[in-house]
Amino acid sequence: MENSYGLWSLVVINSLIFIIFAFSFTKPKTSRDWRSFGAFSAFLVALFTEMYGFPLTIYLFSGWLSTKFPGIDFLAHNSGHLFEDFFGWGGDPHFGPFHIVSYILIFYGFSLLANAWKVLYKAQKDHTLAVTGPYARIRHPQYVSFILIMLGFLLQWPTILTLIMFPILVWMYTRLAKNEEKDAQKEFGEVWDEYTKKTPAFVFIKK
Repeated sequence: MENSYGLWSLVVINSLIFIIFAFSFTKPKTSRDWRSFGAFSAFLVALFTEMYGFPLTIYLFSGWLSTKFPGIDFLAHNSGHLFEDFFGWGGDPHFGPFHIVSYILIFYGFSLLANAWKVLYKAQKDHTLAVTGPYARIRHPQYVSFILIMLGFLLQWPTILTLIMFPILVWMYTRLAKNEEKDAQKEFGEVWDEYTKKTPAFVFIKK
């Protein structure tokens, strides 16, 4: 147990790395920006707390897990990759299918976040509507980025708290996006209306 968890320094280091990395691409200014970024940060802290600090989910379900999957030491760190355990892929879970998909989602999420921020920063500076880059395909690439990153981490290390937080945060980002769209419509008028006709809100498809 001591070797697998209670590594609070790793909780802090990993949380800071991903939070600072996300902050560098979002640079929240308004209260709305800080709410979206704060919720994402809370998700990461909750995730890494269970990943390296205290495995609450495994403790709560230890009886069921040990009965359903005898022979697996769920207090060993590698056993915390529950989806890999449930499907019995075997081998190092860091190279299992769920982990590989999670890497892709996390990498793509941060890449999308970085590209979206470049476009948004220039648009805000020029007082224009962001319609190029990722914004040419979806209206809210930054929120989509946060969702993809969180989904990637969920596939890698599911926990009770993050599974509860995920749909709540998706709902929150949807509400924030709607509020932003109201402000954008007031500011840009017909330009915004034309933009929304040809650009979906969250899904990479054309209407």
